[in-house]
Amino acid sequence: MRKKVDERIRTLIENGVRQRQRSMFIIVGDKSRDQIVNLNYMLAKSRVKSRPSVLWCYRNKLEISSHRKKRAKQLKKLMQRGLMDPDKADPFSLFLETSDITYCQYKDSERVLGNTFGMCILQDFEALTPNLLARTIETVEGGGLIILLLSSLSSLTSLYTMVMDVHERFRTESHTTAATRFNERFLLSIASCKACIVMDDELNILPISSHMKFIQPVTNNEDSEGLSERERELKDLKDQFRQDFPVGPLIGKCCTMDQGKAVINFLDSILDKSLRSTVALLAARGRGKSAALGLAIAGAVAAGYSNIFVTAPSPENLNTLFDFVCKGMNALEYKEHLHYDVVKSADPNLRKATIQINVHKQHRQTIQYMKPHDHGKLSQVELLVIDEAAAIPLPIVKSLLGPYLVFLSSTVNGYEGTGRSLSLKLLQKLESQSQPSASSDAPNSSRLFKKIELNESIRYASGDPIETWLNELLCLDLANSIPNISRLPHPKDCELYYVNRDTLFSYHKESEVFLQRMMALYVASHYKNSPNDLQLMADAPAHHLFVLLGQVNESENQLPDILCVIQVWILYPDYLLEDLILIFSADDCHWILDLVPILAHEYFSEKLPVTLHGAQASVLFCMGLQDKDISATKEELGIEREQVLSNFIKTMKKLYGYLHNTAGKEIEATLPRLKEIEMAPLSRSMDEDLDEAAEEVKEKRRAAEEATVDPKLLQKYAIDSDAFEIEKALQDGKLSGSGVISVKSSKTNADKKEKHKEKSKRKETDGSRSSKKKRT
Repeated sequence: MRKKVDERIRTLIENGVRQRQRSMFIIVGDKSRDQIVNLNYMLAKSRVKSRPSVLWCYRNKLEISSHRKKRAKQLKKLMQRGLMDPDKADPFSLFLETSDITYCQYKDSERVLGNTFGMCILQDFEALTPNLLARTIETVEGGGLIILLLSSLSSLTSLYTMVMDVHERFRTESHTTAATRFNERFLLSIASCKACIVMDDELNILPISSHMKFIQPVTNNEDSEGLSERERELKDLKDQFRQDFPVGPLIGKCCTMDQGKAVINFLDSILDKSLRSTVALLAARGRGKSAALGLAIAGAVAAGYSNIFVTAPSPENLNTLFDFVCKGMNALEYKEHLHYDVVKSADPNLRKATIQINVHKQHRQTIQYMKPHDHGKLSQVELLVIDEAAAIPLPIVKSLLGPYLVFLSSTVNGYEGTGRSLSLKLLQKLESQSQPSASSDAPNSSRLFKKIELNESIRYASGDPIETWLNELLCLDLANSIPNISRLPHPKDCELYYVNRDTLFSYHKESEVFLQRMMALYVASHYKNSPNDLQLMADAPAHHLFVLLGQVNESENQLPDILCVIQVWILYPDYLLEDLILIFSADDCHWILDLVPILAHEYFSEKLPVTLHGAQASVLFCMGLQDKDISATKEELGIEREQVLSNFIKTMKKLYGYLHNTAGKEIEATLPRLKEIEMAPLSRSMDEDLDEAAEEVKEKRRAAEEATVDPKLLQKYAIDSDAFEIEKALQDGKLSGSGVISVKSSKTNADKKEKHKEKSKRKETDGSRSSKKKRT
């Protein structure tokens, strides 16, 4: 049966295509998958270019296989079981056959980074985390669709009680139930997203999307060539430098006006060749800063720079940068294998990441990766490029700077990590040092410093409502929330407050402002805050939040500035070292990693008298006190991964042995002591005891012999016969050789039968006794 689709759905899709902005649809119902075909069809009709590519993300199981032949068999089985309507099966199977679909499990979502899709489908809501949500949504281009599939719910508020997969990691031995505050805040934020529609599996818009009631089509703000204002500016910039080498070909690879201006600034410093400039590039995720650095390096090769070093926390962070180095050199008419060679890493953990490019067109030139802590090798460097500088410890970044040209970039906010410590500390210092001092006689004594910021996104237009919603939900854009405190209050005027997390994550207007300020302090303090930290703060039952505030004036209707944020993780209530000993001796492997920070603190506080050699103590320090994983510990210590694991296992065995022995001694001390029995020698010998017993037996036998016989006892042996019969038998003289005579008894038949019964009873009794003896 055909049904007319709500015009608001079509209007939202068409508006997004015209404005290069994304749209999101949340479909609730068991048949939500069937509506993907209709949404994809409406999107394809609204686009001028080819059909949109599709990214389909799931937890671990697809209802329909990604393999064509297996998918055909599954569709046939579903139709035979009556679980799929044959009329609806054809459009969906046609969609699967004709669309360019990339299937990806959530655990492998890192491999889609850097790719661009026209549609993103997210199923298995319970497996989503904030990191996954941001990572997958950010792959969608402007005008594309994000579709979130939810199974049938009695009401949308059922999401409040949905148990997420990540909650398993939040539970501890003493805190077994995780809260669902993040889901509640997610659902409440959906109502404020201007480009999101919540509907059922029949495309009926639900009341939560009431803000879509008055949506109107927008006009196209493009010129006669189909270009927007910013696109026209970029085209004019490219035309302006088209004949300039090497600027023109490199600008032609830029996608936004901001990116083009950044490449021009980099090339100005390169062509200056004074080697005393530091250029810092700051941008949010998806602005094209790594691509701009790659194009600038290609320009440095064309300018004749011989020794170019590139550093980052890991070579895997430089995939985009090296890709655009090659694209830039290709644009400058360099040919791979003829003019340059690309060297890949042989380390399987780095997944064949590029680590070096050797150029031999004009003369020998090298672009090579260097670990951040190998700054001692920078003797002959001409250009040093530091990508993701905020992810490198600040002292190491300072030691990397020297008398050569330095380009550095950093992500100031984004889903992979946010942090402003670099801009607040290092960049401010560099900027102040670049100002010429009045006391300096040499005009060129100070280094030149230049800061560039990228604001335009590569994939979608500025002002994208999905980006705005995602930044507010995950607290990604916090530049305006950092408190500007000119004077700190006296400690006596400050008080520590406990934060009610139910109120903090209620999505109330004032609560959101307070939450943004709290997260801003995290971002300003250190690097690598991720969206998952927000869910940890909201749902983890063992975590508690405290804030330090100045003097609060309750008459003023405004929130006070937050001076300090404290997040406390209570792993075990009333924790003592004695409790730790008992817990650790329980042989539960799942507790080991949870206990590493506590064990490291106790060891380095000299409370655990265990002897660890240098490597073992260093591994315990990195993993316990610095919260580093095995890969980061490997890079920090400069040893192999197997050595890190080996030292970690040996350390845990030593700590376990000490704690286990201590626990055993404490348990043994509580057990009752056995009483020692003293065996004193006997006062008499065994022969004396036997002689005494023999005398007692003889005495009893002698007494029995001397005693008179009771006539009553002899009566039972009396002959039951008449005396006349006995005399008659004796007179007849018929005696046998044995001297026995036979006399007729005088007992009656009744007496004989009674006597026979008594004999039978005695036999039965004797038989039962003998059988019992045999059994035992």
